[in-house]
Amino acid sequence: MRSILLLNIFLLTGCQYFQPKEEQEVRVYARVGEEVLDEFDLDGLIPSNQSSTDSAVFVEKFVLDWVKKQLMISQAEETIDFNEARIQNKVLDYQYALMVHELELRYIDSNLQEEVSNTEIENYYSEKAENFILRQNLAKCLYFKIPAKAPNLRSFRRNLRNYPQDSTEVWTYANEYAVKAFVEDTVWVKFDEVLLETPYKDVNNKTEFLKSNKSLESSDEDFTYFLKIFEYKLIGETAPLSFIKEDVYDIIINKRKIALKKELEKKIYEEAIQTNAFEIYNN
Repeated sequence: MRSILLLNIFLLTGCQYFQPKEEQEVRVYARVGEEVLDEFDLDGLIPSNQSSTDSAVFVEKFVLDWVKKQLMISQAEETIDFNEARIQNKVLDYQYALMVHELELRYIDSNLQEEVSNTEIENYYSEKAENFILRQNLAKCLYFKIPAKAPNLRSFRRNLRNYPQDSTEVWTYANEYAVKAFVEDTVWVKFDEVLLETPYKDVNNKTEFLKSNKSLESSDEDFTYFLKIFEYKLIGETAPLSFIKEDVYDIIINKRKIALKKELEKKIYEEAIQTNAFEIYNN
């Protein structure tokens, strides 16, 4: 068995060349055993918009990666008795899969309808509601962290209690004095992420916490914290459509892509039948 330590590796720098007699000089970057990496192997790989320094770094990394890859291949060949035919079949299968994939992508790009109506989204959501069960609690809520010495804190507390009637006063005050604010009173958000910004982040049972609290206030020496919860959805309930609308859109688009792949396969098959492009023999 050959030892990797005996493999000759030449990393050529500067202006070194592999120069066969009476042939054009070809720059060689590295050699591992009988495998050679030369300038033709790098044709078209070096980004044209890079500086000379960046190009040199790119080439250096490419050469080193190539050397490591060849060493691994050499070690594999020495260590394992491969079935060459089996490997070749796998290579061909992978090559054909890539070719078919590129054909499918081109067909999809040319034929995919990316516009999805709200009606289609709502219908799919209604039909597949059991697929959209929440794994986390959601809430519509407000959160404010305000310095303990901020002025007119009593007025802010009263206005927040009357929210949304006194919403203008709440926003004006919070914009001026709040150190942190979470203001998603009309949008569903992950409740755990809200609590990360509050003194309640270490609450063990957040489900019961949601059920039991609508408005909370706590304080320490430096700040007063306000949390007001308007609505919530609990783990195990169906997710609100507004929260997963983008997910439903993605699902519908993905289904269209799958349908287009099948359409392409059927189209090619039917055209081949019409042109007698194939034969199946009964043996």
